[in-house]
Amino acid sequence: MSVENTSDRKRLMANLFKARFPFLYLSTWEEDRALSLIRSIAANKELIKTPRKVITWKITTGIAGEEAGKGDTKTALKALEFIENYQGPAIFVLHDFHIFFEEDGRQPDYQVIRKLRDIVSSLKQSPNPKNVVFLSPVLRLPHDLEKDITIVDFDLPTFQEIMLILEEMIEVNKQSGRIEIQLDEEEKEKLVKAALGLTLAEAENAFARAMVEDGKLSIADVEVILQEKEQIIKKTGILEFVTSKLNMADVGGLENLKRWLKKRNKSWLESAQKYGLPSPKGVLITGVPGCGKSLISKAISEMWQLPLLRLDIGKIFSGIVGSSEENMRGAIQTAEAISPCILWIDEIEKGFSGINSAGDGGTSSRIFGQFLTWMQEKEKPVFVIATANNISSLPPEMLRKGRFDEIFFVDLPTHRERVKIFKVHLNKRLKDPAVIGDFKIKKENLDFLAGLTEGFVGAEIEQVVINGLFEAFYEERSVTLTDFEKICNQFVPLSVTQAEQIKRIRDWANVRAVAATPREDRVDYIENNEEMSIGDDINSSRGGRTIDF
Repeated sequence: MSVENTSDRKRLMANLFKARFPFLYLSTWEEDRALSLIRSIAANKELIKTPRKVITWKITTGIAGEEAGKGDTKTALKALEFIENYQGPAIFVLHDFHIFFEEDGRQPDYQVIRKLRDIVSSLKQSPNPKNVVFLSPVLRLPHDLEKDITIVDFDLPTFQEIMLILEEMIEVNKQSGRIEIQLDEEEKEKLVKAALGLTLAEAENAFARAMVEDGKLSIADVEVILQEKEQIIKKTGILEFVTSKLNMADVGGLENLKRWLKKRNKSWLESAQKYGLPSPKGVLITGVPGCGKSLISKAISEMWQLPLLRLDIGKIFSGIVGSSEENMRGAIQTAEAISPCILWIDEIEKGFSGINSAGDGGTSSRIFGQFLTWMQEKEKPVFVIATANNISSLPPEMLRKGRFDEIFFVDLPTHRERVKIFKVHLNKRLKDPAVIGDFKIKKENLDFLAGLTEGFVGAEIEQVVINGLFEAFYEERSVTLTDFEKICNQFVPLSVTQAEQIKRIRDWANVRAVAATPREDRVDYIENNEEMSIGDDINSSRGGRTIDF
């Protein structure tokens, strides 16, 4: 049973206790938080009508508390006998009882399972209300008890719970005067949003670490929170936490896509709720290989200050029957647990290329359907950014409205975009005055190089810069414009070697996608604005609808 927040969870569990549900199962790592919730319900007359004693059991200690002296209850059977014979109103919390159930091919303890089935009637018909709660970090159910056990979702801490922890820590440190607090209300909200997906203990540790590292707490400490989240991702083995220092300034061109993304920044914050705005679902970016699709995917994380997770579809599939579906469920649950976040699927068409084949027994189709259903119905702020080179191999179900907010097409860079790309890479690499020499990163040189690289993709322009610098490095001298010109003249770009494929991609994008390049950059004027620059034929047939954001 799923619930929306803490108050709903308390009300649900109280009703289950009152209705004499014999067995409840809470799967969580946060034992103390779960016990605190159970005890608060058990003592609340308004919620539960009949207050009950909370009695815990662990395999290491047996029955705890004032009942501990009533015989040896460390074994599971003795503990269950104690529960069956107990006369007062009580809630029994059994820690890690899943070890007696079936797990990874291991046989369950049939005596324990039989005893659990035996006491169902006594729990329901007892003169005093009694319930049993299984509290465990993993969910394991024996088939024999599936109809008797009710699973209650115990989600990770809510925004309000983490905010309360942060405010308590801020108040304590303000009084001590040892830590400087540099947060306004919006920044405090961002910090708490960044901590969603952590347990209360993990969130408290992350805030404490942020405070002690530099003696202050500020919005810059979002990085510390994300580092704590990275630990969660590493343990999944399927998702990869991508740490990138790239920002939008490192991406040359694609201003239309950048503006679209900029307008949706902070859309997961409470301020967006005033406008009735939902969190954006995601974008699909297709286009010519090497034109910056992966680059801009990494830059979004820096712009939005959200963790970036990469999902490798290949890791989802496994040789064990049923495990692929479980892997996908686990990846989705992890992404939602640490939301708000960005989920990046690179070259998505390769991962779902076999969905129409019967060679895998339909596993690919089931995984694909599972992913599409989640994309359509997800409510957690997980922004999906998928990239594809060969969009035609994707099934039409993925491309219909409702899966992604928009489909963007990234074409060969225009003259203006090539100028920007050259500027980015030259500024990035030319730092030493001895290497720079007389070479200047000025408009005339950039225009000259952009003119020589008509039809080059961004990755090829980067290689032009690198190879030009190798020319100077080999001869141990300053770099010159001639070095780059020489490389340009030697280079055979992708637009020549894969001209037919690029044309097919453009034809598809003309009616199905929005151009990532804005209107003003799609027309290449030379300095006097009277005639087109090199490559009129290529630029005049650019793919993607011209919609400016």
